[in-house]
Amino acid sequence: MRKVLCIDGGGIKGVFPTSFLATVEDSLGTPVAEYFDLIVGTSTGGIIALGLGLGMSAQEICDLYEKMGPEVFASRGRFRRLSGALFAKYSPEPLKGFLTDAFGERRLGEAKTRLVIPSVNFETGEIHLYKTAHHPKLERDFKEKAVDVAMATAAAPTYFPAHDHWSGLPLIDGGVWANNPAGVAAVEATAMLGWSRDEVHLLSLGCTAEPFDAGILRRGGLGWMFWGPKLADVFMTAQSSASLGTALTILAHGNVIRICPVVAKGRFRLDNVKGIRGLKGLGASQARNEFPKLRRRFFDQGKAEPFEPCHNL
Repeated sequence: MRKVLCIDGGGIKGVFPTSFLATVEDSLGTPVAEYFDLIVGTSTGGIIALGLGLGMSAQEICDLYEKMGPEVFASRGRFRRLSGALFAKYSPEPLKGFLTDAFGERRLGEAKTRLVIPSVNFETGEIHLYKTAHHPKLERDFKEKAVDVAMATAAAPTYFPAHDHWSGLPLIDGGVWANNPAGVAAVEATAMLGWSRDEVHLLSLGCTAEPFDAGILRRGGLGWMFWGPKLADVFMTAQSSASLGTALTILAHGNVIRICPVVAKGRFRLDNVKGIRGLKGLGASQARNEFPKLRRRFFDQGKAEPFEPCHNL
C-alpha cells in the first residue's frame, strides 16, 4: 500500500490544512508525514509540504502561519491598495524572511519524504515541477534550497512578483495550473514511481471552497467587464474539478478522499488574516469528524517505508 498526501494552494487559508493535520498528529502522537510515501503541494500547500518533508510538525507549521500571516499580508494605506492595480500587492521579503527562519539553508534533498512542488517557468509558460530525487532521472532539483522552492511555488500573480531564481529563471505560483495537485500526484505515483493504481491511496486537502455562482454570466454573450471579476473563480473551480477527476480516473475510485469544506461566500480570502482563527477552528473540527475514517485508510497500516533517494547531497 502506498499513501499520498496532496495540499491545495490558498494563501493564508493554508491554516485550514495545517490545523487539520495538527489535529490528526495530536491523535496519532507522531508526525503525520511519516505515514505518507509522497507529499504533493502547490503554493501555500507547497510550503506546508516542504515543512512536513523537512521534519516540521503540522502544529509548528500552523504556528508559523499565525505568526507570519499578519506581516506577509500586511494591510496597506489607500494609495498603496490602489497601486495594486499596477504592481504586485505585497512584497515577497517578509515571506522570504519567515521561510528562511523556518528552513534555513536546507535543501530539497534533505526531505525525509518524496515531494513534488509545482511552479511555472514564466519565461516560457511551461510547467516547472520541483521533485526530490525519487527517480534516477531526477538529478538536479534535490540540490535546490527549500526557501527557493517555496518562494517559486508561492509567487501568486498580482499578490507577489515572480521569484527570480539564482539562475535567472523567473518562476511563478504553480496554482495557475495545479492549485489542486491531486491529478499531478496520481500521475507521479503511477507513471514516475510505477506504483499500482490499486495500491495508491490519496488524501487531498483543500483550503476551503465557496459555492460557485456564475451570476449574470449565465445570460451569455457578455464582455470583459462582466467576465473579468469571475475569471479566476471559473479557472480555479474548473482546474480543481479536472484535477480531482484525473486522480479518480487514474487511481482506484474508492482510493481517493477529498476534504475541502464549502464555506459562505467571502468567509475566507487568501490574504485576509482576520480569518486565521476561524480557519484553525474549522480545521480542528473537520479532523475530529474525519479522523476515524482516515485512521482506517491511512494510519492503521503503520508508517510508510523510509524514503531512500536515488541521489544524495
